[in-house]
Amino acid sequence: MVPVACPISAERLNRVLAPTPEASGLPNLAYTGAEYFLHERGAVLGTSWAGLVFSDVIPARPCAYPVEFMGLPLLVTRDRSGQLRVFHNVCSHRGIQLVAEPVDVPGVISCRYHRWSYSLSGGLKSTPHIGGVGQHTCAGFDNAEHGLKPVRSAEFLGVVFINLSGDAAPFDQHIAPLRERTMRLSGAGGLDLLRPGSSDAGMRLDLRCNWKLAVENYCESYHLPWVHPSLNSYSRLEDHYCYTDGSDFSGQGSLAYRPSDVAGSRLPRLPAWPADQIHVAEYPSLYPNVLLGFHADHAFAIILTPLAPDLTREDVRIFYVADGADAESYRGCRAAIHEAWRGVFTEDVFAVEGMQAGRASPAYDGGVFAPGMDQATHHFHRWVATKLLS
Repeated sequence: MVPVACPISAERLNRVLAPTPEASGLPNLAYTGAEYFLHERGAVLGTSWAGLVFSDVIPARPCAYPVEFMGLPLLVTRDRSGQLRVFHNVCSHRGIQLVAEPVDVPGVISCRYHRWSYSLSGGLKSTPHIGGVGQHTCAGFDNAEHGLKPVRSAEFLGVVFINLSGDAAPFDQHIAPLRERTMRLSGAGGLDLLRPGSSDAGMRLDLRCNWKLAVENYCESYHLPWVHPSLNSYSRLEDHYCYTDGSDFSGQGSLAYRPSDVAGSRLPRLPAWPADQIHVAEYPSLYPNVLLGFHADHAFAIILTPLAPDLTREDVRIFYVADGADAESYRGCRAAIHEAWRGVFTEDVFAVEGMQAGRASPAYDGGVFAPGMDQATHHFHRWVATKLLS
């Protein structure tokens, strides 16, 4: 990727890094600028492990699945052994987009232009007439040097993550602090028991706002009494806490989450979840663009896909425990959980879109943080600013 200069000055970014009581948030340009949006793709999301797509949308058979990420054409493949890989979706010959629609691939992926063909692991397998009519090889041309260009990828809780720059820390190292924190509740191997429900497992929202505003809103519970009165009736503001113990995540938690009381849910629970913490729930924001929720009887993941400076797609997947994921006897419980979260996520839309509208005002250019309530939100701003200054 060709680097794009950061349109925000180092002096302005350093104001974000100040202690919370004195700090200013990221300036309006970080939420509205088209040039900045391109810079952020390379300098912030591209140098991190960003959520790309849920793995369950990729068919469980050999296939190629095109995905666009902030204007970049990418390609997810699944081979015969089930392994997922991610590549830049472009033929090495003349640069045409290789795959335009999801397609099964029993053999090779063939370019529609000159029929160069690639394996699902990215290797260039055939180059028809490259040396002239009927000459399918050419002296000095090594197929091994012209395969599909790979993108580092990994999977966690059903999310396929990518590192576009290729130089982020290994994913296992990246996710280790969050995994360790989550294991205090889920237990070792607890997350392996989670899988998407056969019904009421997903939803999509289109947000007319910058992706960062959705992260910021998710980081804090400060807005709970006014934006989520129903949720606040059983998981009150005073029952919440925030945490900033990870370098690549922050979050909030509740000491009084009672889905069974509210949604009528009687879903199976994670067996290692401590009995004396059955009403504890945690909601980490895994930077840059994945939001997570962990409960004794279900979890969810949200991928925020930036489409434009002021447009974000929010894809949600809800995971249930073992047979609760697909047993017909739990269909009503899954529906109740799904509907409860749809209500909460929909209630947030006016807030994030309203903040986006406010970014057009010259009277506001970053605002301030409430020292007692916005620690996690400021943590995220500092993370973004540090990336931009690197």
